[in-house]
Amino acid sequence: MKAILVLSGLGIIALLAELFRFRRVLFPLVLLGLLGAVAAALSYFWFDEGKEWNDTYVKGMLVFDTFSILSSSVIIITGLLWLMMSQSYFKEESSKTDHYALFLFSMAGAVTLTCYNNMTMLFLGIEMLSIPLYVMAGSKKDSLASNEAALKYFLLGAFSTGFLLFGITLIYGATKSFDLPTISTYVTDHAGEIPGLFHAGIVMLLVGLLFKISAAPFHFWAPDVYQGSPTSVTAFMSTVVKTAAVAGFARLFAYPGFMADAAFWGPILAVCVVLTIMVGNVFAAVQNNVKRLLAYSSISHAGFLLLAILSNAPGSVIYYTAAYSLASLAAFAVLGIIMQHSGDDAMERFNGLGKRSPLLAFTLTLALLSMAGIPPTAGFFGKYYVFMQAFASGHAWLVLAGIIGSLIGVYYYFRIIIAMYFKDVPAGAEGSPAANDLQQLVLFITSLGILVLGIMPDLLLNLFK
Repeated sequence: MKAILVLSGLGIIALLAELFRFRRVLFPLVLLGLLGAVAAALSYFWFDEGKEWNDTYVKGMLVFDTFSILSSSVIIITGLLWLMMSQSYFKEESSKTDHYALFLFSMAGAVTLTCYNNMTMLFLGIEMLSIPLYVMAGSKKDSLASNEAALKYFLLGAFSTGFLLFGITLIYGATKSFDLPTISTYVTDHAGEIPGLFHAGIVMLLVGLLFKISAAPFHFWAPDVYQGSPTSVTAFMSTVVKTAAVAGFARLFAYPGFMADAAFWGPILAVCVVLTIMVGNVFAAVQNNVKRLLAYSSISHAGFLLLAILSNAPGSVIYYTAAYSLASLAAFAVLGIIMQHSGDDAMERFNGLGKRSPLLAFTLTLALLSMAGIPPTAGFFGKYYVFMQAFASGHAWLVLAGIIGSLIGVYYYFRIIIAMYFKDVPAGAEGSPAANDLQQLVLFITSLGILVLGIMPDLLLNLFK
């Protein structure tokens, strides 16, 4: 609750910065505020060790347990690193305060999605997260691609919200409650005789939430929106937004939510898992545009996260989102630097990067190895734990699909690595792309995090026990 209050308060302060003329100090102020939000989120582990944590706020509409604390911590830390790497996004004086406010209110919505205990707060969290993003996607006003991305995202996002609201309405019609514990009790008490109205509501909710995490067959918006949006905004979508949406999905379907009715929605989600992993990886393998490649890669990782949810493994969900967020943030940081230097994101721009900029090449290599699931990176253990939990819960065929998808992923991730180290510098490429001090710090922190979580995964997993 403290973290939501801090983020919302920072958003209001950002709105007032233009009026009271202190926008030049917004960056350090927001940076300190995010550090305070991280401390507020993690304070349980420092001051309440061993406590059975299940506090509710706002008349039971928000619940703060281990899952929400850890997932919100991942979101806020990722947001903090994103802010440090995205200073170019806040350079335009005329819209600086607006961009800070949009970022902070979206962060507040993201944290809300980790801890909602009522369908009303689920809807509010998604809208708080999404509405600022529609604006951020089109914030590069002189770019036709950015404007197109914002329009597509807004129209399709509004359409998916309609499905979500319709699903919530049907669930309420069947259970007479928006409260998740009450709904969970209803599902348990009526096992075997759940009405079709309730099942229709679940299908509608699945459509709305699968869209939010860009899972197949509702993924079609992601490549165009990711490619057209400013690179910093794409990085935010790929990390903070995906983590929040997955946490919201897990809280509804696996913690404990609708788990007692998994016999109905489980097969539907299993099909989506296979489609998401295969579509994401196969289409990524044929891309020559690195930003679009990472967009399809993000879709494939949504499939692995859905597999963890289907296996009722919230600990694996948190670990995987942390590992993926670090790798994705590092990859987009390097991509942004390359694009600033060369003007585009074609695969050829990465040729010879190992000679021109060893730091960028090393960081990107580490990030890609983690996404591919190569040890000793965090991504390896992320996939390992997901596969182990899926196998233990009887989803061996989905594990096989995940392994095949991972092998395809190795192919296209290594295409970039080969280009960086084994291909000649393109003719006409002048100078070496360079990161500023804050970007170098982000590259160091993300690289260190990928290695530390890969070598000592229990640092995070033990917190969930």
